[in-house]
Order: sequence, then structure tokens, then C-alpha cells
Amino acid sequence: MYREDNTRSKAFSRRALILGGAQLGLAGVLVGRMYQLQVLESHRYKMLADENRINMRLLPPPRGRILDRFGVPIAENRENYRALLIAEQAPDVERTLDTLTRLIQLSEYDRRRILREIRRRRSFVPVTVRENLDWQEVSRIEVNAPDLPGVVIDVGQSRVYALGERGAHLLGYVAAVSEKEQGDDPLLELPGFRIGKSGVEKEYDIKLRGKAGSSQLEVNALGRVIRELDRQEGQPGHDIHLTIDLALQNFAIDKLQDKKSAAAVVMDVNSGEVLALASVPGFDPTAFNTGLSRSDWQSIVSNPYAPLTNKAVSGQYAPGSTFKMVVALAALESGAISPDLRVFCRGHTQLGNARFHCWKKGGHGWVDMRDAIQHSCDVYFYEAARRAGIDRIAEMAKRFGLGDATGIDLPGERAGLIPTRKWKKGAVGVAWQKGETLVAGIGQGFVLTTPLQLAVMTARLANGRLKIKPHLVRQLEGGKAPAEAQKFDALGVSSEALRVIVDGMNAVANDRHGTAYRARIEEEGWEMAGKTGTSQVRRISKHERDTRVLKNEERPWKERDHALFVAFAPVHAPRYAIAVVVEHGGGGSAVAAPIARDILRETLRRDPTGAGAATTAGKGVPPPARKGEREA
Repeated sequence: MYREDNTRSKAFSRRALILGGAQLGLAGVLVGRMYQLQVLESHRYKMLADENRINMRLLPPPRGRILDRFGVPIAENRENYRALLIAEQAPDVERTLDTLTRLIQLSEYDRRRILREIRRRRSFVPVTVRENLDWQEVSRIEVNAPDLPGVVIDVGQSRVYALGERGAHLLGYVAAVSEKEQGDDPLLELPGFRIGKSGVEKEYDIKLRGKAGSSQLEVNALGRVIRELDRQEGQPGHDIHLTIDLALQNFAIDKLQDKKSAAAVVMDVNSGEVLALASVPGFDPTAFNTGLSRSDWQSIVSNPYAPLTNKAVSGQYAPGSTFKMVVALAALESGAISPDLRVFCRGHTQLGNARFHCWKKGGHGWVDMRDAIQHSCDVYFYEAARRAGIDRIAEMAKRFGLGDATGIDLPGERAGLIPTRKWKKGAVGVAWQKGETLVAGIGQGFVLTTPLQLAVMTARLANGRLKIKPHLVRQLEGGKAPAEAQKFDALGVSSEALRVIVDGMNAVANDRHGTAYRARIEEEGWEMAGKTGTSQVRRISKHERDTRVLKNEERPWKERDHALFVAFAPVHAPRYAIAVVVEHGGGGSAVAAPIARDILRETLRRDPTGAGAATTAGKGVPPPARKGEREA
């Protein structure tokens, strides 16, 4: 019996020892794990807990301003007062919206959008009711706050443009980010964040955008904000100083305003700075920021005068007689003709069975190159083009900035077209015809240019030395002006040839028989040299020539000629160049030239350096001979 009890006792002790050891081992594992979690990995789990407790939110930075050449803001930010609705604080959302509708304008579309967003979001997340409230609307909401549970006023930022539609093509506009525009920048994911969609706003969007800040918010398990723990403000976007003169831009638009569709460009002939870049009609850029209604959008896109098109850089027009200086230079530089060559104009010239007419039915008689430019004789330039050939004309046109994009810092620029034999064979599939060379010689046919290209051509004629290129940005905040980094190539045209061309352009505006004499600048020292242009948009039939060609005002607007004029001033010390195109405006001398004269005169008047006293000693084109000197 004793042995049996002893055996049981030993067995029990072994079991107890095993169980105790197991318990001790489990306790050790538990202690070790607790040590690992609470000591060795405490930082990691604290961070995970903080991630559940703390929300990081991006803070959109203020967008950089756009200023004119004198530092006047033309695109900046203003406080944007918004009405927000927090659903959990509004016992009856529909009733709250009814009350709000009596205080501020809310369309049925707005109501549907608000209710849709409330259903999609958590009840404590604010929903935007309306943006861009004025002070009266804000006041009405605040006064009636007890009757508007859940409605709060928030302050954000909105883009405003001093020029309005007068600078819409130049500055562009900002609007919400589309799905296609989503990129790596987390700013683009912020609800309501705006980016540049056109113009300078688009071209320099990254610079203007700035860098985001951040806010640390403590939230509860449902995501409701408890308090803000920390805030790091972002970096505002860079300010951009343009070469544009705000007052001159307004003046240019004023001069074009009564035209259905037109453009004007003013450039510095030595630096390439663009002082005015005007296109009419325009559009309201703020409407794209705040949101366009469907009817407003349809009204814009169905407008026959294309208000969304920046005609200064994207409009392509046959240059007409403004192209004749290029033809003359091609013929002179190739040795095909001399300045003294005299051609008899009887009102037309013959090439095989085809007759090519001069604009003056009775003809100009005997003319040399200066006379041909002064009177814009088509027959002379038919002959000059025939002798030079289309490929030489194209090479000279390229040298003066035609047929290629200028590279201006604006999106949407078009290249125009300067035809060659090779181009036609590749594009059309047939050989070049001699008659097409004659037509190109007066800036018609396949030839297409933009108003900006015509301004560049004129600036290079006036400069006489360099292939200056246009640019819009004078200085980026904290950086060098783009103009300082530019090195222009040599133009490579003889001063003797340029003297002949400028002499003819001087006669156009300042000789009483010139085509633009009535539109001359009369102030002494400010005289301009220019060239009129009228480009046909339809072919005149033989029957019309034999009977009567309808005047422009007798035709439908779409069938009227384009009116063009290019000029630079002062003629003896060139400083500024201008190009004006009026779509279907009629004659260049009667329509475009007076507009260009007024804008160019205002440019000279506003020049802080005093362009009348400006000097280009040792630079540019030698001054043209005055009429008395030439006769002597």
C-alpha cells in the first residue's frame, strides 16, 4: 500500500513539474513578446496608432501672380467666399436649401448636385453649396444663420483677371483638373484645385502653381476632425513679369473692338519683347474658373467669329502685299533683279494662256522696286517672283520668320505655310506650276502666315541684323529674364538690299502717293515705315472683271477680303514693329493701317526711354534716303 502511494506521489510530482515548466515557458514567451512589442517595436506601433489618429492633409499654395512690364497685376488671387453645408448639423437638408434659395441664387441643377454629394459623403464632410459669394450674399447668410443649421461660410481663393476678356487669349484661364491631367503632383488630387488651361497660365503652370503645405489633424475613429496638431504652410507660386504693357494692351483692344474678328501684335525690334498681343472677340476667363453652364458653352463654340481662338498666334491668313518685301529681297539677294529694274504695268501680265491682274485695273506704268513697294504694284512682283523662283522666295521667307512657329511662350501657336516645290509634291502629289510662283509673289495661293509672324518679319526688317524671336515673359521671380539668355542668329541680308526695301516702306506711309499716306504718323521724329496688304478669300471670275467686281461692303462678310498692315517706327531709328490683321475687313490702307498707326503712336508715346530720341547708331538698317536726297 505504501509503495502504491509513493508511486502515485512521484507521478503527480512529475506532472506538476511538467505543467509548471510549461506555464513558466508560456509566461516567458508572453513576457518576451510583450517586451518586443512595448520596448523593441514601440516606435513602430506608436506610428501606426498615430496614423489612425492623425490625418495629413495637403494645403494648396496661393497661385503666383502675373504682372505687366511695369509691375501692375493682371492676374492675381482674391478671397473666395463659399457657402458650405454640413449635413449632420442640418436636421432637414431640403428645408435648409429652401431657406437658402430665398437668400442667394441656387438653380435646380445646384440643388441636385448638392443632394447627390451629400448622399455620397459622410454626414460631417462639408459640401460646397456655392462659390464666389459677394458681400451682400455673405451678409444675408450670416444674418439668417439661426434659420440655416449646417450652413457655414468658408474663405478660399479665386483667380481674377484685370483685363477680363481683353487678355483672355494672352493670359488664358484656370479650371479644375480633368482625369486626363492627373499626374504625380499630389496637388492635382485636391478637390477644387485649379490649373492653367490656356495662355500664360498653361505655359507657366508649374512655376505659378507653387508647392503644397500640410496640416496634421487629430481625428476620431469615424474620421471627424478633433483639432489641428500642426501646420506647415506651402510655398506660393512664382510671380511672373510679362513684357506686356497693360495700358497698351487695353488701347489695342479698344482699336479692334468694333471689328468682328481681328488681331494686332506690337514688338520691340531689338529684344523681341511683345508689348501687346490682342485678339478679338474674346471670352470671359473667369467663367471657366467658376464653371460654365451648358448654354454659355454652346454660345461660345457656336460663335462664327471663334472667340476661343487666339488669332494673333493661331490665325492663319494669306499675307497679301505685306509679303512683297520678302519677294523683293529674294530677288535682290539672288541677283535675279536689281533695284533699278523697271517693269511696265498695264494692269495685268500674261503667262501662257493665263492672265494675272494687278489690283489697279489701268496699271501703274513704268515702276522700279521702290515705286512698286510704294504703290504695291502686283505686276512688278509677278516678274520679281518669276525671276527669283519659289524656292528662293521660301528660303528668304524662312529667314524672316515665316513658315515656322516662332517659339513664343504661348501654347497653340501655328506655323503658317511657305510652299516649295518639294512641299507641293509631297503634300499634293503634283508638280509646282509657274503660275503658282506668280500668285505666291503677291502673298496669295498657298502662302499662309500668322499676325505674330508678320510682326516678327517686320521687326527683322527694321532690325536688319538679327533673327530676333518674340517672347512674353520679362522675368520670373528669383530668376533671369528670358531675354538675357537669348542669343539671336545673324539675319544674313545685305544692308544695301534692306535699304531699298525700307526706302519703299517709308514711301508707302510718308510719300503723298503712297498707299498708306492718309494713315501716316505726322509727329516729327515718330514717322513710320509700313506696307499695306489686302488678301482675297475667293477667286474673282472673268465675268466679274468684264462687268463689275462687287465692292467688299456689297459681299457677305465671309467673302470680303482680309485687311492687313505691317509697320515699324521711328523710321530713322527703328524701335517698335506692329502687324494688324482684320478678318474680312476690306482694304489694308483704309481699315488696318489707321488702326496700326494709332497703336504704334500710343506705343511711342508710352515708351519710357523716349523712342523719338532713341538711337540705333551702328545698328540695324541705314536710314532710307529722303525723297529730295534720292532725286538729287
